[in-house]
Amino acid sequence: MGSEGRAWNGAGVAAGSGGVEAKAITAAVSAAEVPRLAVSVDISLPLPEMSPDIIFLCKELVIGWCKIDSSRFSIETVSGGITNLLLKVSVKEDNGDESSVTVRLYGPNTDLVIDRKRELQAIPYLSAAGFGARLLGIFENGVVQSFIYARTLSPADMRDSKIAAEIAKELRKFHQVDIPGSKKPQLWNDIFKFLKKAAALKFEDNEQQKTYEKISFREIQDEVQELKDLLDILNAPVVYAHNDLLSGNLMLNDLEGKLYFIDFEYGSYSYRGYDIANHFNEYAGFDCDYNLYPDKDAQYHFFRNYLRPDRPSEAQAPDMEVLYVETNTFRLASHIYWALWALIQAKVSPIDFDYLGYFFLRYGEYKKQRESCFSLAQSFLSELRNG
Repeated sequence: MGSEGRAWNGAGVAAGSGGVEAKAITAAVSAAEVPRLAVSVDISLPLPEMSPDIIFLCKELVIGWCKIDSSRFSIETVSGGITNLLLKVSVKEDNGDESSVTVRLYGPNTDLVIDRKRELQAIPYLSAAGFGARLLGIFENGVVQSFIYARTLSPADMRDSKIAAEIAKELRKFHQVDIPGSKKPQLWNDIFKFLKKAAALKFEDNEQQKTYEKISFREIQDEVQELKDLLDILNAPVVYAHNDLLSGNLMLNDLEGKLYFIDFEYGSYSYRGYDIANHFNEYAGFDCDYNLYPDKDAQYHFFRNYLRPDRPSEAQAPDMEVLYVETNTFRLASHIYWALWALIQAKVSPIDFDYLGYFFLRYGEYKKQRESCFSLAQSFLSELRNG
């Protein structure tokens, strides 16, 4: 989402990206096959008080760990993010080697912005296709996953042409994973759900409430509907989308030269152009400098590698133009989505951050870019109609 909070995501943890053919991939696995435990962990506790519960669930869920003495466990915080607390849990083997897993604890009230059922349905299939950490176990308010060392990318890394090309190629593979169930795009459903929740908030802090009351939800409703109507005409391809491909969710193993996608909390069937546009918005970095949004040349470099990962130079100009229009119109939807997300977080998140300010930043950027993005799509559609 390109705010400060994403700096806290997943530093140092990733797992298995890999070779998948350029066609739809179906993995013969399901979340039902993953071990489950009807236990929850109190995320508000200090780590030392939380540790016995973490050790217990790891013993129960990680194959081969059930008989390991608790004294051989060590636990450390990997990151504390907006929607997760990530812990690295390690054990000393008899031969002196160390084995590690990641325990991901869901933050409070995250069910208001994240569909955990949808996430858990997708993870096994994404894992089988080579994306993300392998799912080892599920408990009431979190999951246990494999741990692989890699570094988190920075926003500047994403703008590097070589890394951008690899991201594009990997995203093409990601978009070809087949997740069973409805393939109906969820973007607008999610946005309208966020809008309904955001419009019904009440803040205890008087200053926050006064700021909140300046927002015209009727205006936002009209803007969302007009944008949706325009984008529906573009008829963009529907894919399984990551929907949160910021630098904190991109990992690089420098020794192996491998790029990994992680953290699929916001994943859903959505529009190809939206996923790419959301990623481009993240070029703004934690300072939210949207002047860093990629120019047309940088976008076309990305599109060539996305459309023709095997032979980028052979990407066809008409295909790139279509993707350019899609992406730069869905750019607006990304700003709306995270603006409304921020309003909900302003009410429920325990993190000390100006979410209300972030709403106005993202909605302000929407309004700043609205005319040029609408004009781009409308001109493109006019040319199509006129042959």
